[in-house]
Amino acid sequence: MQLTGIHHLTAITADAPGNKRFYTDTLGLRLVKKTVNQDDTSAYHLFYADGLAQPGTDLTFFDWPAARERRGTHSISRTGLRIGGDSFDFWAARLGDAGLTRGKPGTLDGRSALDFEDPEGQRFRLTEDEAGAASAPWAKSPVPAQHQIHGLGPITISVPDLAPTDRVLTQAMDLRKVRDYASPDGQGAVHVYEMGAGGPSAELHVAVQPGLPVARQGAGGVHHVAFRVPDKPAIREWALRLNQMRVPNSGEVERYYFRSLYFREPGGNLFEIASDEPGFAVDEPLDRLGESLSLPPFLEGRRAQIEAGLRPLD
Repeated sequence: MQLTGIHHLTAITADAPGNKRFYTDTLGLRLVKKTVNQDDTSAYHLFYADGLAQPGTDLTFFDWPAARERRGTHSISRTGLRIGGDSFDFWAARLGDAGLTRGKPGTLDGRSALDFEDPEGQRFRLTEDEAGAASAPWAKSPVPAQHQIHGLGPITISVPDLAPTDRVLTQAMDLRKVRDYASPDGQGAVHVYEMGAGGPSAELHVAVQPGLPVARQGAGGVHHVAFRVPDKPAIREWALRLNQMRVPNSGEVERYYFRSLYFREPGGNLFEIASDEPGFAVDEPLDRLGESLSLPPFLEGRRAQIEAGLRPLD
C-alpha cells in the first residue's frame, strides 16, 4: 500500500472567468471538468489537466470571493509544473510577453527551473521533467505540443518545525526522505520526500521556515494537495491505516470522479489521498470534457438552482 505521486492540487481564485482565460490561453492547459464545489455549490470547481485528463496533471480551483492570500508558513507555498528540458526559453518568453512576475531560468535541486506567479499571485515553479517522461498534449492548446506542461510536481509546503511533519510523512504516509537543498529565497532548508517510483511527479518538498508569519489562505493561495492511489478500495485501506496511526481524518469521501480522504499534517496543511479511478470521463465523452456544467448524481436534481447561482465563465 503506497502513494504513487501527486494526484491534484486545488487552489483558490476570486476571478473564475480570468482564471479560465489564463490557464487555457496562456498556460495552454485543457479545461477538463467544469463543476461546483460539492460542499459549497455557489462556487465553481474548475479542473485543468493534460489532453487525456490524467491523474497527476490536475490543477483545480475553487471560485471564492476571497481577499488575496497573506503569504507565510503553515502553507502550501509553491506549485510545481513539469515541462521538457528544452522548453525553458519558450516559457520564459511566453510568461514575459504575458506581463507576469517571473524569475530567470536557472538550476534548483539539480534540475532546470523557472519561477513565476499567476495573475492573482499564486506561486509556481516550472521544473524539468525526467528525460523521456510520457506526456499527453492537448491538440487544441495554443501552446505547441513539445512545450506543453506535462503535469504537477514537485509541490512545496512551508512549516515552522520539521520533526512533527516528518513523523507523519515517513511513519504514517510511508514517504522517503531523500535529500535537502537550500531554499532559493534564503528562508531555511528544503527537505525532499518522495513516494512511489520517485521523480518530480512524486515529490513533496518541505521548506522549514520558522521566521515567517502564519499564512492566511485566500485568492492566489493553495487550499490542499492530493496524493495518488490506484483505486477506490485503497482509500478504505488508507482510512484504516490513518486511524491505526491515530491521525485524525475525514474517512472516505465520495467525490464521484474519484474517492478521497482528508487530513492535516502537523504543520496545518490539508492533505488529500485520492483514487485514480474512475476519472473525468465517467459522465462526459473524453473529447467533450469541460464543455458544459457537470454535476455528480446527488446534485443533479438541483441543477436549475445551481446554474442560476453561477456567473458565466466566457
